[in-house]
Amino acid sequence: MAQHDYINKKPGGKKAAKGKTAKPFPKYFAALTLVLIGAFGYGLWYIKQHGEPEAQPVSPAPAKTTAQPKAEKDLPRPPDFIKDIKDHEVKVEVKKIESQGPYQMQCGSFRTYKQAEQMKAKMAFAGLIAEIRRTEGSNGVWYRVRLGPYDTKRGAESDKNKLERINIVSCGIWKWT
Repeated sequence: MAQHDYINKKPGGKKAAKGKTAKPFPKYFAALTLVLIGAFGYGLWYIKQHGEPEAQPVSPAPAKTTAQPKAEKDLPRPPDFIKDIKDHEVKVEVKKIESQGPYQMQCGSFRTYKQAEQMKAKMAFAGLIAEIRRTEGSNGVWYRVRLGPYDTKRGAESDKNKLERINIVSCGIWKWT
């Protein structure tokens, strides 16, 4: 690669400017611009001359009359279907859903009564009253924390959602036994 001496280089000056030619004046675009400006001015003048609305003749104000009740024939009559809608009765068959029986919700089964009491206290902060049942099985004594009875499963699900909000997620819903 060749090295350039930029320090001792003399400026081009007028000699470099003579080599370049000036761009010609864009006559086409100047003419188009003048035509557009003229058309815009003519449009404004035309709107000003022909755009004003014609004066409407003012009619004299009607004479004031005392308030007289209008005859029924002058009032608009409502359509006939309005009467039909007002008198119509909707009949809906409601199916009776039989209750599947009472439900219970168990949220824990613990070896010690103290652990069951702690779970019951957490549920009390959610506004739910739980009970602790002691059961004896083949593998020892267990303390179960239960809620219920609920008439519908929806009620049990509602309380289960309350418990999930306070991070008690181990609850199961069963039929009451």
